[in-house]
Amino acid sequence: MTSGRPGMDGALDALHALFDSAAMGETYGEDISIRAHMLQCAELAAAQGLGDALVAAALLHDIGWGMAAGADGHEQAAVDLLLPLFGAPVAEPVRQHVAAKRYLVAARSGYGDRLSDCSRDTLAEQGGPFTHAECADFERLESFAAAVALRYLDDTGKALDEPQTCFADYLPLLRGLLQIHGKSQL
Repeated sequence: MTSGRPGMDGALDALHALFDSAAMGETYGEDISIRAHMLQCAELAAAQGLGDALVAAALLHDIGWGMAAGADGHEQAAVDLLLPLFGAPVAEPVRQHVAAKRYLVAARSGYGDRLSDCSRDTLAEQGGPFTHAECADFERLESFAAAVALRYLDDTGKALDEPQTCFADYLPLLRGLLQIHGKSQL
């Protein structure tokens, strides 16, 4: 193993297998697969120069759907997988991407009108728009800006065009983030 961290390649292989699983080829109310959606989000993050951690978060934000988590808890299932591997810079925006939708509906006039029908439908199931106090609490999170950025990517990455990348294209980025997180754990 040339990664410098035992198990790193195994972790990436397992993540790759989950990403390529049949569950990721399914849809969840949108017109594209979960896999294609995540790839489009990662492509948008990279094109916007949002940094490696946010590109990884965009690539993996809905990976919890492939872990039998479904709509309820898909973000927490993803966080449970991603936090030990990549740390908070990747995991926290993923944890907060549903909350960011609730925040934006409450805090940004017209945001709710931009949501897809599926996102509008799930908003009520996810607790509806935040209250004023919840908005204030959300704005104080360290991951606030990254979570909002991921939410906008999540809203935009639903084009019916095929993604231009695949999971393997992001392996060097993911490997680098694994190495950074591993060093910070020493």
